[in-house]
Order: sequence, then structure tokens, then C-alpha cells
Amino acid sequence: MTTFVTPYGRSGASSRVRVFEWLDRIDGDHEIVSYVSHRNASPRYLATHPASVLQAERRLRRLARRPVGGSVFLHREASPLSRGGLEQRILEAAGRSIYDFDDALQWDTGEGALHRRLAPKSAKALAAVGAADRVIAGNTALADWASAFNDDVVVIPSCVAPERYRVRSEYAIADPPRLGWIGSPNNEPYLSLIAEALRSVHRRTGARLTIIGTTPPQLGALESMIDRIPWSEAAQHEQLASFDIGVFPVPDERYSYGKSGYKLLQYAAAGVPCVATPIGVNAEMIDSMGLPAASTSDDWTESILHLLGLPEADRAALGKRARSVVIANYSFDAWLPRWKRTVGIA
Repeated sequence: MTTFVTPYGRSGASSRVRVFEWLDRIDGDHEIVSYVSHRNASPRYLATHPASVLQAERRLRRLARRPVGGSVFLHREASPLSRGGLEQRILEAAGRSIYDFDDALQWDTGEGALHRRLAPKSAKALAAVGAADRVIAGNTALADWASAFNDDVVVIPSCVAPERYRVRSEYAIADPPRLGWIGSPNNEPYLSLIAEALRSVHRRTGARLTIIGTTPPQLGALESMIDRIPWSEAAQHEQLASFDIGVFPVPDERYSYGKSGYKLLQYAAAGVPCVATPIGVNAEMIDSMGLPAASTSDDWTESILHLLGLPEADRAALGKRARSVVIANYSFDAWLPRWKRTVGIA
């Protein structure tokens, strides 16, 4: 039997994509140990659910003492309160162990709030990579780092299920034009990086920005052009096709080079052309999809206006090309045989 250890429940993006979506596609005997089964493990949530936290910590320590026998698949971290020792013990106690990560946790050294300094993810990632029998990395940048500490590293990208997305069928631009973004509250401030470009496009075309994610406003002056939709699995599969153009800005910093490019894959699954910062795997993805890259504010303005101004047939061709790339190279169906072999599931 394989035990899958995750820091979040199914509503947590990384756990859903890296664990739960795979388990939806397999049969066999397995169990899931999901910390407090919430969408995140924020200090506020943990502080208001002390009984759940205590139960989770006890469950993980029992797992770390379990006699050698079964397999363990650990995604990201076992506990937000650990500094790496717990993850190391869980992996070393298993008969066979796999560590899976899809973000540049090795460069998350705990800057910022107190809780981040007390339990930096970099120490946990290093301990887990060194203790696991095999490592699954979400991209080559992560794999290159992990290979310095583990001889068995396999790259499996974060995947999407294109068949679950409503696909855009008409490519006439809405009135007003509809730009779109999807993501978590932690990443939403990245939209401020292109605020000037978004305001410029808004002034010229009247375009509005739909955000699928958090609902409380946190983007200041941009809020006057923003419409918000609460995130849900159903919303992400249904609403992306209403975007004329998706946007995916990321900061030019080391952590960004380890990201999985997931928003790009989601837009493409819905057949929506997008503009993205060409950092890390984003650069490879947008090149294969024939989509525009943007680094400066002027780039962003020109690229968005260019896509909005294309003939309808040309926008349709871009959307269909992007979707075909996702189906062939970044879908669960395309990668399932390799994932099963890597995890050791028949």
C-alpha cells in the first residue's frame, strides 16, 4: 500500500494537481494523510483549529514510527510546523519513499513573517530530497537542483485535465474586452507588476479584468476595472473560456524560475490566448504555443492590444494551438503511464 502525504486537502492547488488528480485516475490500495485537509495551512487557520492541528501532528509522528514495509509519497511537506526532521523520518521509515515538489522550495529561506522564519521550506526540501529513495520534480530547474542531493530524480510536470474545461468556441472580442487571471491570494499581488499596462489597455479599449480566486479587494486603484469570481473547481473549469485574453505576470526573481507555469496551462486548456512573463518554464510553453511574451510594461500593453486587435480567425488559431500543446504535452492522460511507473503503481 502507498501512503500519500500532503500539506493541504483537495481544495489546495498544489496538492490537488500533484496528488489528488492522479489518484482520481488509478485503482489500487492507498491512503491519504492530508494535514488538516484545508486549502492552505496558514497561521490564522491553524490557530483557529488547534484540535485538528494536534490530531495531524500525532498522525504524522505515528507514520514516522511505522515499521518498514509500505511506500510513502510525500508532496512538498508533511507539516507546516516542521523544520525538516519530521519529513526526513517519515521518508526514511518507509519501505520505499518518493518526495514530490513543484515549486522552488529550496529557495524559500523564510524571509518575511515570523512563521516563515521559524519553519523555512528550504530546510524541509533539502531534508526530504536527501532522505527519499526517488524525487519527482515539476520541471527541469527543480530537477537540476535536486540531482545534487539525490541520484534518482524524475521530471513530471504539473498537468491539467483539458477534457474538464469548457473550451472557447467563439473568438469575437467582448464589449468591453475581457482580460482574465486565475490564482491564489498569495499570487494576486503579481498583477500589480502590470498595473500600468492594464490601466493603459483599459483607457484605450474599456477592457475589464476578471479575477477567479479571492474576493476581497486588495489591488488598490486597479479594483475599479476588476470583476471577481470566487474560486472553485467548477468555476475554474467553466469560467476561463469567458476570457478574451489571459494574463500571467510573474516577478523576475529566483523563486519564479522554479514555478510550473500552471495558469498558462489552464488558459490553454480552455482555448484562451494569453500573455505571460517569459521566466522559467513559461518561456518554453509560450514559445511552443506561439503566444506573446512580455517583460516590460510597454511589452505588456503592446502584447495585449495586439491579441485584442487580431482577426478573429487568428485568435482562434492561437487558442486551438495552445490547447493542442496542452493535450499532447501537459495533460494527465499523456503523463499517467509515466507517473504510475515512477510511483510504482501497476
